[in-house]
Amino acid sequence: MVDLTDAEREEVIAAIRAGRPLPSRYRASLFEDASETELIWPGKTPDVERIVLPFQSIEHIDEPRSGTVRQPDLFSMSAASGRQAGGWTNKLIWGDNKLILSSLANGPMRQAIEDAGGLKLVYIDPPFDVGANFSTSVEVGGKDVVKQASVVEQLAYRDTWGRGRDSFASMIYERLAIIKGLLAADGMVFVHIDYRTSALIRLIMDEIFGSENFRNEIIWCYAGGGISKKDFPKKHDTILRYSAGDEYFFDPPMRPYSKTGSGRRSDGTPYDLDGMTPHNDWWVDIAPENTQAKTDTGYPTQKPEALLSRIIESATKPGDLVADFFCGSGTTLAVAEKLGRKWIGADLGRFAIHTTRKRMISVQRERAAQNEPYRAFEILNLGSYERQYFAGVDQSLPEAERRQVSDARQEAFFDLVMSAYGGQRSTSMPGFQGVKDSAFVLIGPLDAPVTQDDVRKAITTAKKNNVTRVDILGFEFEMGIKPAMADEAKEEGLTLTLRYIPNDVFDKRAIAKGQVKFFDVGYLEVAARQDGKTKKVTVSISDFGVFYAQDDAEVATKTLRNGGAKVLIDGGQVVRISKDVKGNTSKEVLTQSWKDWIDYWAVDFDFESQKEIIAMEVDGETKDVWTGRYIFENQWQDFRSKGNRELSTSSEDHRYDTPGEYKVAVKVVDIFGNDTTKVITVKVK
Repeated sequence: MVDLTDAEREEVIAAIRAGRPLPSRYRASLFEDASETELIWPGKTPDVERIVLPFQSIEHIDEPRSGTVRQPDLFSMSAASGRQAGGWTNKLIWGDNKLILSSLANGPMRQAIEDAGGLKLVYIDPPFDVGANFSTSVEVGGKDVVKQASVVEQLAYRDTWGRGRDSFASMIYERLAIIKGLLAADGMVFVHIDYRTSALIRLIMDEIFGSENFRNEIIWCYAGGGISKKDFPKKHDTILRYSAGDEYFFDPPMRPYSKTGSGRRSDGTPYDLDGMTPHNDWWVDIAPENTQAKTDTGYPTQKPEALLSRIIESATKPGDLVADFFCGSGTTLAVAEKLGRKWIGADLGRFAIHTTRKRMISVQRERAAQNEPYRAFEILNLGSYERQYFAGVDQSLPEAERRQVSDARQEAFFDLVMSAYGGQRSTSMPGFQGVKDSAFVLIGPLDAPVTQDDVRKAITTAKKNNVTRVDILGFEFEMGIKPAMADEAKEEGLTLTLRYIPNDVFDKRAIAKGQVKFFDVGYLEVAARQDGKTKKVTVSISDFGVFYAQDDAEVATKTLRNGGAKVLIDGGQVVRISKDVKGNTSKEVLTQSWKDWIDYWAVDFDFESQKEIIAMEVDGETKDVWTGRYIFENQWQDFRSKGNRELSTSSEDHRYDTPGEYKVAVKVVDIFGNDTTKVITVKVK
């Protein structure tokens, strides 16, 4: 029987009749499945994302092998190339991890995870610092330049911290709920946090996983840094360990045991028989990442490999599948590879994906040099989808009102961009939002990258309507999209221009003054040379350029204090503006050559040899479908590292087995993690 007073009953009835939500204090009284203890905050909802988006394979990376490594129990390999030919391929995924998790949990890839033994361990290190953002600092000409976060990244930051702890609670709640459903029945999750969010996340995890599945609150203690005069120094992080259920694997890490104390195992056997004892739940023997260490990537939130080694070894066996959905610089993935575990990594930051890619190639090289096995990995991103609600719409509104607000905001957004671009808003052709001169304009979404599918649809529509010029504007572009698709469109008689929407498009004063500059994607010039006596081909980069603009040089000069300096990006160059104590201004260009913009480049010598096949639901059945795209098979690459800033502009020779015409794709990633792809034709005699 519901335990309510007469007054409370009247309050509930009145709220229902008026269509108002019930006060949260009635939850335990009215619902028989109410949690024993539950944390309530504005905007909390039990609903979680269930959308399934296709994963698009952008790049496949498997360092060429000598063929001496043979581990058929781990994966099958091609005898001809020495490269992985089957079995589980590790996955590095760029995108919103909520959509990634939902697509993994509810889509066709779920079966691949189950076939790999199920997801045994998830470690996440979410952004628990409200001051954190997606800005990136890189070294150019001996100076550090900061690339501001993209609009997509800024929106993610707002969604995480826009309403303070309420936003963070909603963000982490939904992701942990999906992780719970994705874990194997005997799986384990470790969540790395600090004093700012530890209490909040502990209660959320009790609700999702059940307090009975709480296993440990691990305290990672470390030294270093300053000493506060007002507080005890904050020198520890918290790692919460929960299991999916009663049965789980646990192999406690051991440490040498001091015989001066007393200690016995659960069966009564003394530990000092073998001189080892398990670590306690406070870890004081692992130092933070050393900035001088070989493993340091310069990524601000990087955790030491020793920490992840202890976690992974305690909760998994060799061959188990490990995941990190806030992978950052890729420490979890690097350690998993070294320990012989399979892995999935994901991150919203394009620079994080790029940093991890370089790190994992280095791990592959190290293991190959030691004659140790390693797996190939692929870089994926999510395909396009119909965005039901515009970014920033209050999701607590009724659906009809939510759609109305969404439509109004989207129209305002299109009007704003077209005004800044100097074009006219038009809906005369479906799929395009405006016209500028003789070009139809497609405006990409505010909250996600423009995808290859978006571009292909625009090309198809333009051809059907005899349109010869199309401009596509986006805050972000899917990896592998530019400028290869513009070259492809040109062959079909269509002039396709891809341009970045600048962040200051939202500055109405800048629009009024005509100061908003839309800059083109990067350009790339490459050439292939064949040895006249053999079928060997060498690929070289002859030119590369970007058109980035960030911070106005004139404004920066006016606002700079005497004796100060600022590094900024102006017209595709990194420049350092400084003022001496007398106010005299000087300008130094740090990017002396086009080569300074390149951080990484790779070659696929037979680009159309590997079609992208994805599993899709067709007529109620899961079928393998060719997307019409090809996967970039990374056959050679060179990149800068922290210890080696040199970069070759010519590839090693590649030998073709048979004469013929081949498509060669060259991918360049600039210092900020943005990629540019060029495809050329090579005739091998």
